[in-house]
Amino acid sequence: MPIKLPSFRPRRDAYPPDLWTKCPSCGEMLFNKQLDKATRVCPSCGHHFRLSAQARLDLLLDHGSFEELDAGLQSVDPLGFVDQKPYPDRVIAAQTATGLRDAAVRGIGAIDGHPVSVCVMDFGFMGGSMGAVVGEKVTRAAEDALARRIPLLIVSASGGARMQEGTLALMQLAKTVGALERLRMAGVPYVSLLSDPTTGGVFASYAVLGDVNLAEPNALIGFAGARVAAGTIGAELPPGFQRAEFLFDHGFVDRVVHRSELRAELALLLRYLQPRALATEAASSSLGLSSFRPLGILSSLADRVLAPAEEPAPAPVPSPSAPSAASSNAEAPRG
Repeated sequence: MPIKLPSFRPRRDAYPPDLWTKCPSCGEMLFNKQLDKATRVCPSCGHHFRLSAQARLDLLLDHGSFEELDAGLQSVDPLGFVDQKPYPDRVIAAQTATGLRDAAVRGIGAIDGHPVSVCVMDFGFMGGSMGAVVGEKVTRAAEDALARRIPLLIVSASGGARMQEGTLALMQLAKTVGALERLRMAGVPYVSLLSDPTTGGVFASYAVLGDVNLAEPNALIGFAGARVAAGTIGAELPPGFQRAEFLFDHGFVDRVVHRSELRAELALLLRYLQPRALATEAASSSLGLSSFRPLGILSSLADRVLAPAEEPAPAPVPSPSAPSAASSNAEAPRG
């Protein structure tokens, strides 16, 4: 009788996306359940996958401490913007995919018992782009921190301003920076956590204005893309350009922290960074210091550069009763 050999199926290059995820750094296939237990960090190479807003809140905050605020804010279509499809259709598709109303979630929570006003961005919602809703939530988070005098924590993950809202999106840069300046003048600490990616208008506004700027390993952080930057300066970019470690080496980021150590790092910072006492703030006001300067650094620099020059002292006017020295010398020979 002929012997039947077992048949083997060819090795599949595609895996079910709901079961396995391929690491973009080392190429290893990772079982999703194990990846979630490792806080979405590759156990082989340490690559940090992006987190949703809810996963980020669960990672950083004390269990059950988060109270969401302004959950009903939703983008509108003031410009009637249409590219490949209308802007409202893009918003609905993003809401269906993420379960969020917009690209940011904000509220009040606690880290190791320390209350914080927190705002977390979700890159899965239209690339975490900042429109009017995101800018409003960041601003309200800063205003809540100021009113309650508790630290502010913002976790950024964004490709920049939302082009579908045009100038209204760009106006959020000034609005958020103004709110953070009021917070700084009041002596309330602000910690910024930059995750992958933090670029564009978010990088150019509130993401890098923290009293302490933290970043996750190998996070992409910068304003314009590397190709645009290379074309602008006409030179080859150094290795690791716009990555968290590169920015840390050049003093732009205070610390690069592994995701498993983020919660402990934030708890330690919150023990050190305490809001300034109100008595100190009142003393500053009594000295005549301004309580709010939207662009304090630039304003003080402009005051120094454009300070009026001291006018030269006017020449003394001779008294009409006193004869001048020239007239005395001229009349001397007559005697």
